Amino acid sequence: MNSTSPRRIARAAAVALALTGLLSACGGSGSGSKDSSSAGPVTLPFWGWANGQEAVVKAFNTSHKDVRLKYTKVTDQLTMQKQLTNAVKAGNAPCLVQNTAEYVMPWVSQGALADITQYVGSSKDKFNAGSWASAQVQGKTYGVPTSSAPAFTIYRTDIFQKYGLKPPAAWDDFIAAGKVLKKHGIKITNYAGEDPSTLEVLAMQAGAHWYSIDGNSWKVNFQDAGSLKAADVIQQIIDNDLDSKLSFADYAAVQRNYDNGGTATRQISTWQMAGMVQNFTKSNGLWALSPWPTFKGEAPKTPAGTNQSGGVTLVTKQCKNQKQAAEAALWMSTDAGAVKTMASPTTGNGVMPALADSGAYVDEAISAKLLGKNYEPAKKIVTDSLNTVTTDWTFGPDWTAMFTEMQAGWAKVVSKQEKVTDLLAHMQQWTVADLKSRGISVKG
Repeated sequence: MNSTSPRRIARAAAVALALTGLLSACGGSGSGSKDSSSAGPVTLPFWGWANGQEAVVKAFNTSHKDVRLKYTKVTDQLTMQKQLTNAVKAGNAPCLVQNTAEYVMPWVSQGALADITQYVGSSKDKFNAGSWASAQVQGKTYGVPTSSAPAFTIYRTDIFQKYGLKPPAAWDDFIAAGKVLKKHGIKITNYAGEDPSTLEVLAMQAGAHWYSIDGNSWKVNFQDAGSLKAADVIQQIIDNDLDSKLSFADYAAVQRNYDNGGTATRQISTWQMAGMVQNFTKSNGLWALSPWPTFKGEAPKTPAGTNQSGGVTLVTKQCKNQKQAAEAALWMSTDAGAVKTMASPTTGNGVMPALADSGAYVDEAISAKLLGKNYEPAKKIVTDSLNTVTTDWTFGPDWTAMFTEMQAGWAKVVSKQEKVTDLLAHMQQWTVADLKSRGISVKG
């Protein structure tokens, strides 16, 4: 998914030096003692937002006598970021938190997370490599992966058949199909003005590296060849008015648009299908899957960015019972019943498990109701995409702040007030300046 690949020892040392400035700037190493004991069951506060977690927590508490999870549902991952930051500062962080991989590096930099390698490291082979790497920084493990994020295209078969179109294999085909659909008042995709993850995932697929380690410094590059390749595709879609511009703030309107045939495709992962199943009333059975479009002449590569990122259950440094918390996180990601609950778009949120054999759960993660006769062929699309997930993307230490800044610029891009390349140039300057302001050694 969405993850930083495992680093060599030499690079780990370099990262440690690069992070030093931010660690000292943020302070707050946590006040909780490790593995404290008390009379009665250990209670572990757990913050998350995913559908199905209440049922998993209930199953855990039923099957464990000495440890209990106390679950609090948070609105979403951005709210989680704010609430955990505040809780760490106040010294009352929960033991366990759900989030996605892009937040691991910033939280490690803030001293918010516990190194639980000694408790879960021996379970590495139970998970696929990309997912396992998503909870790691400097070769240390700070949580347990909960989900993978294979990405693919879902498209309206009736619309494509009506206008003689095939599912686009490459981005050039995607743009060409969009121009045909435009003549009939149909958009081929939707770009929400508040969500620049489209730029992120296409850059990732194209081989970009916005953040990397160079010696003892962070290196920033928003204008490398991969970023510019992604920018060209997006700019063509925007310039030719091939995209809807519906905000996810009105999620129901976005879903109605797809259901009514206003937009014909989405690039998604399994978890996003759950919302379609829950909201569609007209188009169930008319959707099919195809591989994520490639850049022409290149092998398939599934990006793993912000919206496509897999999940992790992280253990905080302030937790007084880190061993029990790590073991609880591991149970939630490996217990067959818990995994099945979360994989289903009906009982959970339709996530693909992070397990090495997660292909066995494809049946649970996609919807026969949504796909109809296209359900069986869809299984291979999902399984194949699991084998192409990008694992060499690094999230920077100021990722949250960077993404917030990018959101403002993306809104201008979608509304044609500036070009994608203008946004990339701005993010290059802004990110370098931001890292320097945090006392971090940076090149760019």
